[in-house]
Amino acid sequence: MTENEDEFLNRPAAEDSHDDIYDDEGSIRHDFLTMVGAAIADRDVLFLRQNVARLHESELGDLIEAIQPDQRLSMIRLLGADFDMTALTEVDETIRMQIVDQMPNEQIAAAIGDLDSDDAVYILEDLDDEDREEILAQLPFTERVRLRRALDYPESSAGRRMQTEFVAVPPFWTVGQTIDYMRDEEDLPESFTQIFVIDPTFKLLGAVNLDAILRTKRAVKIETIMHATNHPIPAEMDQEEAAQLFEQYDLLSAAVVDENERLVGVLTIDDVVDVIQEEAEEDLLRLGGVGDEELSDSIAETSRSRVPWLAVNLVTAFMAASVISLFEATIEEIVALAVLMPIVAGMGGNAGSQTMTVTVRALATRNLDIHNAFRVVRREAGVGLLNGLIFGVSIGVVAGFWFQDPNIGGIIATAMLINMMAAAIAGILIPLSLDRFGADPAVASAVFVTTVTDITGFFAFLGLATWWFM
Repeated sequence: MTENEDEFLNRPAAEDSHDDIYDDEGSIRHDFLTMVGAAIADRDVLFLRQNVARLHESELGDLIEAIQPDQRLSMIRLLGADFDMTALTEVDETIRMQIVDQMPNEQIAAAIGDLDSDDAVYILEDLDDEDREEILAQLPFTERVRLRRALDYPESSAGRRMQTEFVAVPPFWTVGQTIDYMRDEEDLPESFTQIFVIDPTFKLLGAVNLDAILRTKRAVKIETIMHATNHPIPAEMDQEEAAQLFEQYDLLSAAVVDENERLVGVLTIDDVVDVIQEEAEEDLLRLGGVGDEELSDSIAETSRSRVPWLAVNLVTAFMAASVISLFEATIEEIVALAVLMPIVAGMGGNAGSQTMTVTVRALATRNLDIHNAFRVVRREAGVGLLNGLIFGVSIGVVAGFWFQDPNIGGIIATAMLINMMAAAIAGILIPLSLDRFGADPAVASAVFVTTVTDITGFFAFLGLATWWFM
């Protein structure tokens, strides 16, 4: 046994594991990966149980992503019942599916039975219908019904994200009855902050916070201390809209109701944090035209996700090239134009991307709407004018001295001003228009904004030069 292995094996079980497995940069320590790899190769179940099974689900997820692909399933098999299936919700979808596809459905069913319903749904929703039904059939009836109900809701809805385990009591119960119920009932969520109040049909009447329960005498009835439920969330609501409610009203949890206002689940802040992260990542990837790409995807999958918008970019590039071809004679006469053209188009493209990024994010967070759109458009146009003046004058002076021709400097300065203005206006109007017509501005805006800035930049620069010199 090496010194490092001895250190890990003799560490107190209660000791925080974060500093043990991560380096200063937040990556899994190389020596720990080496020891885990050796333990898998040697089938050292004792080491894995003492040093891997104890990890938090997020740490275990990081470890699964860090080890070699052929080691992942071996480690899970060696851990057996000690493997925390919740860790699979913390890894890339590609890795999760590779692992789950190789696991027997019986093992998946046994592990899912111990998970919270929201985590179980997260794993089940990506399986084939046949495998999913086989797994569900092995679960207890109540659990099976809960999971099927959640899986019936649309993907990316609050119903898919909700936890179907919750605490609900009738309004005529006393505080004492409620406390006894929470102490004695085994089929309750591990942690919760609210108790919901329902009628015999499960229609949501209100809620009681746990602090109110603790501060109230046992004989007091629940209906006297309950309050109106804070913003119940329809199960069909998009998860991003639900996350915005949490952000706006500082919620820790919220009831999820069906179309008849009946309580069907609860959405908690830990799931909402995941939603916010996923949606932000999705917007960023779409803005770059790469779809739902993940680091674990294969070369073919990655290429397939990027090709469509690259093809669109190719078409728009030919459109910009056709504008240049209109001024071929001017470029042949004045070579300096060919040198300076990319500067005008590039600066316009960068300016448009800045405005577009801010606009797309504002639309996603609902901070930009019809009520303030004109004010924001006016502001961005002002920014484009100011930046156009600053950089137009700067590049005009440089170009004039470079080519010993003040006319060249004046032309590029004017073209820069025009393109920066066009970039700012396009950067906000294009995402707004796409959103107005139901298209996703995060997906399509970049191509159209780049096209506008390229065509405007080339046309303004070469057109002014042709008019002035020819």
